[in-house]
Amino acid sequence: MKKVLRIQYLALLLISTIAFFQCQDGNTPGTPNEGDLTDIPYDPKPYTILKPAHFPEVPFPADNPFTVDGIALGRRLFYDPILSADSTMSCSGCHLPQGSFTDNYAVSVGIDGVAGKRSSMSLLNIAYATNGLFWDGRVKTLEEQALLPVEDPIELHTSWPNVIEKLKKHPTYPEYFRKAFGIANTGEITKELAAKAIAQFERTLISSGTSKFDQFINGNIDALDEEELDGKLMFFDEGAAYNLPDGQCFHCHGGITLTGNQFFNNGIDSVASLDDFTDKGLGGVTGNRFHNGKFRTPTLRNIAFSAPYMHDGRFQTLEECVAQYADNGFGVENEDIFISQMGFPLGNGKYSGLNAYHQRALVKFLHALTDTVAINNPDFQNPFK
Repeated sequence: MKKVLRIQYLALLLISTIAFFQCQDGNTPGTPNEGDLTDIPYDPKPYTILKPAHFPEVPFPADNPFTVDGIALGRRLFYDPILSADSTMSCSGCHLPQGSFTDNYAVSVGIDGVAGKRSSMSLLNIAYATNGLFWDGRVKTLEEQALLPVEDPIELHTSWPNVIEKLKKHPTYPEYFRKAFGIANTGEITKELAAKAIAQFERTLISSGTSKFDQFINGNIDALDEEELDGKLMFFDEGAAYNLPDGQCFHCHGGITLTGNQFFNNGIDSVASLDDFTDKGLGGVTGNRFHNGKFRTPTLRNIAFSAPYMHDGRFQTLEECVAQYADNGFGVENEDIFISQMGFPLGNGKYSGLNAYHQRALVKFLHALTDTVAINNPDFQNPFK
């Protein structure tokens, strides 16, 4: 009997000793693994963004430089449904490569099947958007932006503490965070580091510079056919010498990325007053009544892939979009001034608008912005497939 008791005592002592050391290592069953990661090498290698020579340098914050491992982690997080409450939806659910990083829905739908009120914006060349993100400009940086969908009740509908617990317990994410940011143990995995990694990846989503438009501006004058060239001349108000009207497009869609990086009321809503916009856009963020109905200008690069269009996805085709602009807006007091100046000047502040050929040529030019190389770039695709 004493021998049996002695064996039981020794067995209990052994179990207690094992449990003690497991606690020291942070490996207690049922708790997050916050064990030591310092045996994993941390050797950050700078990453050079591949961009067209005629594009400006890709901006990034000083505290989040590009690294090979940071981008690799961000790419995995971007495509991993682990960021949602039920692990069914990832960031890419609203930003798919084949839609030029949109979801091709009029308004996006989250994990609970609940529809939001706005269409997803393209992330192509999003690194250059330095004047506010989302349609309403509610945040200024990609790091801030990456934090919001996780806890949005319509989108991924979870909490960052829940996500971080899943990442800590994951078989490979602690190693990825170690390699990306040099953390010493899994307890140092944070939402801020996750957002930094996602932002690094999103900044790599740059055009390839191979569209017909890019070929033209790089010296291949035969890259655009006659209608595309007419559309380009009208887009940039360069057509006077060719008896072409002004399309006024570049005032909002300017710069090499054709975004303008600004907020406008683009004349698509007829409202009695500035208080009557169904979606107040920028005004809902700033509280400035004159900002009501203003939204961030999306990029027009790869616009052919990102239908439907406008902040609420109201237009299915580019033809509908151009036709809407062709008649010079509704005259709402904060409409961009150039909305009312499309076409040939007729005097007394009146303009002709755009006829059927002019509209068709503009649409053809918009198709000349297509860049299939970018959306098929293997570095941009789902790493889990």
